[in-house]
Amino acid sequence: MNRVCKALSIKYPIIQGPLAWLTDAKFVAAVTNAGGLGTLGPAAGQNERFRDPDPAKRHAMTVERMRNEVRKVKKLTTGTFAVNIIPSNGGNDGHTKPLIKMMIEEGVPAVVYTGSEVYPEIFQVLKDHDIKIIYRALNPTVSNARAAEKNGADVIVATGFDEGGTLPKQVVGTFSIVRMIVDAVNHTPVLAAGGITDRRAVKAALALGAEGVYCGSVFIASEENRAAAKVKQAIVNSTADDLLLFRTKPAYYRSLPGPFADHLQELSDQGVSRDELGKVMGGLYGLKLGMVDGDWDHGYVSLGTGITSIHEIRPVKAIIADLMAD
Repeated sequence: MNRVCKALSIKYPIIQGPLAWLTDAKFVAAVTNAGGLGTLGPAAGQNERFRDPDPAKRHAMTVERMRNEVRKVKKLTTGTFAVNIIPSNGGNDGHTKPLIKMMIEEGVPAVVYTGSEVYPEIFQVLKDHDIKIIYRALNPTVSNARAAEKNGADVIVATGFDEGGTLPKQVVGTFSIVRMIVDAVNHTPVLAAGGITDRRAVKAALALGAEGVYCGSVFIASEENRAAAKVKQAIVNSTADDLLLFRTKPAYYRSLPGPFADHLQELSDQGVSRDELGKVMGGLYGLKLGMVDGDWDHGYVSLGTGITSIHEIRPVKAIIADLMAD
């Protein structure tokens, strides 16, 4: 039996990436019910930011909103799903530890741990409560892959520069990263991430030693995803040639063209600092405006280079069946 499937109790070795603002219970449950592993990402199911000057109140509201979405997922599926965490400062960032506490209380079966730093104490708490750990470094290296394995990661994701969202600092393609991480670890199964949008890419990833795939962009063009209809149609109509690449914090981002994205590209070309670009970009809320609201005057549309192979908007079940066909 495939080791990823066995570790996570899923039918197919495919994990849906967290996709900030773009996930909700219906979408995540659809992925899980189709045999993959659905993941609730940042701001899952939300339409507005909770803006309070008190950080403690913001963190508490973040946790309670996620708890509500977790409970909705559990009503829609009995299968394995995950919640995304992005630890910093040893987990003492105000939200990671409360999120984990909520996951324990609600019986969440798995976590997508996003972040290059491996914090052993967080790994241990998750393992003590039998929460499966999918470790995805923002900047994958031999060192952090080995650290994740040492501390008990159940699955390690090797993410290449072909991905959408927050891009790695290293401009290294998915196939190079997959080989490097597969060779770096001794016994932990590795997933390929970045540009995986059709069965050919899946077969190629497996040939390089990956034991499954981690996908984002291909699921945005699904019937169940929260993205605006114009975004889904733009994915179908576009190729990697259309994507803009600009500098920002922490490194790079991609977007389909649009008034706001074009402006970000111009600022990047002019040599504006990453800090300044990050402020103009508006962080992940700019993604919400562009992708959930379809407001390209104020938001951007982040996608990976694999969009060239996305030719129609389909149900999640059909996407997974196609990716896993061979």
